Amino acid sequence: MTIRSDLLGSVTESSRSALLRSEEYEDLFDQAPVIFAALSGPQHLLEAANPAFFEVFGGERRATGAPVGELFPELGRQGVLDRLDAVYRTGTAYRARGGRLVVGTPGAEREGFFDFTYEPRRDGSGRIDGVIVIAVETTAHHHAQLLAAEQRVLLEQIARDAPLGETLTGMARAIEELAPGLLVSVLLLDADGERLRHGAGPSLPAFYNELIDGIPIGPRVGSCGTAAYLRAPVVVSDIAADPRWEDYRELAARAGLAACWSTPIMSGDDQLLGTFAMYHRTPKEPEDKDVALSAAFARITALAIERHHALEAGRAAQQREKAAREDLAFVLEASTAITREPHYFDCLQCMARLTVPALAPLCTVHVVEDGRTRLIAAAAPDPATEGLLAAAGIRDDIDRAVARVLTCGRTETGGTSGRTETGGDGAPAPAARPDVTGYACVPLTTRGRTFGVLTLLTTDGPLDEHVVALAEELARRAASSADNAHQFTDRVRLARDLQAGLLPPELPAVPGAELAASYHPAGEGLDVGGDFYDVFPLPDNRWALMVGDVCGRGAAAATTTAMVRHTARAAARLLNDPSDVVAAINEALTEGTTEDTFVSLVYGELRHAVSRLSLDLIRAGHVPPLVRRADGTVEELAHPGLLLGIDRDVAGAPCHIELSPGDSLVLVTDGITEARSPEGTFFDEHRLADALRSLPGAAPTAASVVAAVTAAVTAFAGDSTPDDQAALVLTATS
Repeated sequence: MTIRSDLLGSVTESSRSALLRSEEYEDLFDQAPVIFAALSGPQHLLEAANPAFFEVFGGERRATGAPVGELFPELGRQGVLDRLDAVYRTGTAYRARGGRLVVGTPGAEREGFFDFTYEPRRDGSGRIDGVIVIAVETTAHHHAQLLAAEQRVLLEQIARDAPLGETLTGMARAIEELAPGLLVSVLLLDADGERLRHGAGPSLPAFYNELIDGIPIGPRVGSCGTAAYLRAPVVVSDIAADPRWEDYRELAARAGLAACWSTPIMSGDDQLLGTFAMYHRTPKEPEDKDVALSAAFARITALAIERHHALEAGRAAQQREKAAREDLAFVLEASTAITREPHYFDCLQCMARLTVPALAPLCTVHVVEDGRTRLIAAAAPDPATEGLLAAAGIRDDIDRAVARVLTCGRTETGGTSGRTETGGDGAPAPAARPDVTGYACVPLTTRGRTFGVLTLLTTDGPLDEHVVALAEELARRAASSADNAHQFTDRVRLARDLQAGLLPPELPAVPGAELAASYHPAGEGLDVGGDFYDVFPLPDNRWALMVGDVCGRGAAAATTTAMVRHTARAAARLLNDPSDVVAAINEALTEGTTEDTFVSLVYGELRHAVSRLSLDLIRAGHVPPLVRRADGTVEELAHPGLLLGIDRDVAGAPCHIELSPGDSLVLVTDGITEARSPEGTFFDEHRLADALRSLPGAAPTAASVVAAVTAAVTAFAGDSTPDDQAALVLTATS
């Protein structure tokens, strides 16, 4: 949701003189953080522009009055003039997100990314007399996203212990893609600490990599040897003229290298690990972007190298640490498997299965429910061993041990010792039985409360401390997962119950029409969403329908949603004008909420006419409704309207439409139009319209329209969505 349309409206419709307009533009945009330009006539004369425009595109303010294509010829080569011509000729605005332009004066060109809006400007008689350009530069954001993505990939490689050479080569190629023209090299400190060895340089000539492999560290050994010697960055913008390259100048010339900026790679404890270098084929000083790239990737390189060193040290002590790694793998794999279980009992039953035979041949799990201790899981490698648990004596001993652990919240262990084993209460412990040689009862505790016990039983000797420690760690993780699953289940159930209370339990039967709706909560459905729809009868054989979106989620959104629905239902029965109903909703929002709460809404009233349905719709800052006609054409009802809950005055006239048999009114929330593809592209209104046009048949049912919309969004963005998605379709049948 944006207010840009209001701002544009103030500058795209004017009957004032050019001088007055220029003064208004200066007042509006001189200090604005956006790029602004007003272009006049079919030649796109630069009538006015703010300082931000000239800062990006070059030139001076006195340059106004000339065609923008002459002032900035590079814009024509990049299609900007063609788009301006189209806007001027057709009167249709053009908008683009993340558009790429090469801007700047000759010799100082740079790549930039912008969000553009080209709006036609009209004179007092409504004729187009120019184009208004408003843009926001997103270059830094674009580069930050690319940088973050590449860093994430490299960190994932490091995390999965990819070979160092693979990680360094991938990093070098990533930087070269982010900054075309750069050639990246990584040299690693040799074991003797006096030389640098080749690490990566995928775009440098093979002979160059071979000849610099093993260069010494010193004060005049090119950029890298010197940077390693000084423990500080070394910038050589012209290799041919720099004395530090005297012994390597000819080699650099053969390789076509003219500049080299090298940064030492330092460990977390300030030890030299190697060097990170950026080469250029022409003499060049580094830009701020290059410095930032160098610093960011030098740190990641350090992580990769340190990780590699740690792995090498680990391999040297592999035999000594083998048992510890196996234990860790078991705990991680088991806890991961347990975590995947969505339900409370499933988590604990999974834990029981995983402990056998890895930790012991017999396992039981008890939990306290409604004040009673209950056995919920038992595991054994075979039926004969499992039969031990059915023996009355062992079962009773286990129950007593479990009761003791539930009381004290501490692990209890025991084993064969040539004497009768007893628990803390003097009763026989499980290991006192002839077929059981050792046991451990481990508490399942979370948030300071012991709610269950994991019991391990062995038949071939006592359980050693190592196994007990693993069991305690597994129990700790399983207890947390089970508790989370318990809370998750309760929370999802509560959210769904609350959400169901904010939507009609079923759509009513409207004479002469079919209704269908869908609602898909965001994520896993843990919070009550703000999207809603409703259809209800009114006096005089009229019907009301609405779709809306409350800002935010959770209890506050639920409260506001309920207020909107109840206000609408009450007001609609007393007021005959949809505008008055929406005004009543807005009044309830502005007076009845203490927080910054706003709502987007489409509210309409339907009545029957001869062989058709007649509707009056009010749109309040919501996604524009679409009408799919029986012949397959799609119309957008982009009637203006302000969000509710912001201003007391929401004056607006309803939009009137008529639906003949086979026509469908499609109302959706922005969770559908703003659903994103994996690449970050919005589904938007255009793709929604395409989905409606592609429906087979002359008059699809309301249910098939909803199904087509849902299928199109899922195919585009996947099953998971960061926002709620609601759709309501009304199809005229007679």
